[in-house]
Amino acid sequence: MFGANLRELSTRYDSISELSRRLGINRTQFNRYLAGESFPRPDVLARICRFFEVDARVLLEPVEQIKIGHDPFNNGYLRDFLGTGIRDVPETDFPSGFYRFARRSFLDGDRFVTGLVHVSRRQNNTFLRGFESAKSLRLQGLPTNPAVREYRGLISRQENGVSIVVSRRKALTGSFNYLTRVASFENNFWVGYVTRTAPESSTGTRVTRLTYEYIGRDPRAVLPAARAAGFTEFEDISPFHRRLLQPDVPFT
Repeated sequence: MFGANLRELSTRYDSISELSRRLGINRTQFNRYLAGESFPRPDVLARICRFFEVDARVLLEPVEQIKIGHDPFNNGYLRDFLGTGIRDVPETDFPSGFYRFARRSFLDGDRFVTGLVHVSRRQNNTFLRGFESAKSLRLQGLPTNPAVREYRGLISRQENGVSIVVSRRKALTGSFNYLTRVASFENNFWVGYVTRTAPESSTGTRVTRLTYEYIGRDPRAVLPAARAAGFTEFEDISPFHRRLLQPDVPFT
């Protein structure tokens, strides 16, 4: 099956010699793969799969049954641009666990919002999950059931920090977050900005400063942060968050 699949994939290229060179595989050895006389080592198989945008099922299943390039980021077109940052965000740069965040409210410029998000890792990808405050939605006359409140995001490594693309269920609304680590006593604070998907408006706010504080998994820190989530006054935000938010300094 592997030989048949490799022959099928190779028909897209004019020259087997050129294809072997691009794959970094000896032509004689590549011919053995094509003939089904030999199987590649795991690292060589991974290289072949990346090149043809398939996965290890190519060993056992007809290639026409395997979705090619189904990952919107880690494919041949975007892998060297977006895929590199999305795979393997180091724990040392942005650890898994709970984070408390704070920002100015998009709806009321005189108030602020605090909340709680959880960062986790699955198969070399780093994800974010959170819930909008039920109290905040209730004040706006909006539904407060968990399905409406939930949002999720994908985290990517950047040169000086991380970026997070976040969306509510069914892509109803979304936001983009960018964060860089700042010096602090426990090295657990990030500052940046958040933008939201909203139409142009002369009065509304679509971008504002954002702070993150890593609080780990200890319920003694997580539960109070969850209970305090929602609209709040600036004076009620913890001191280091207030220092980083700089509400009197225009965001540019």
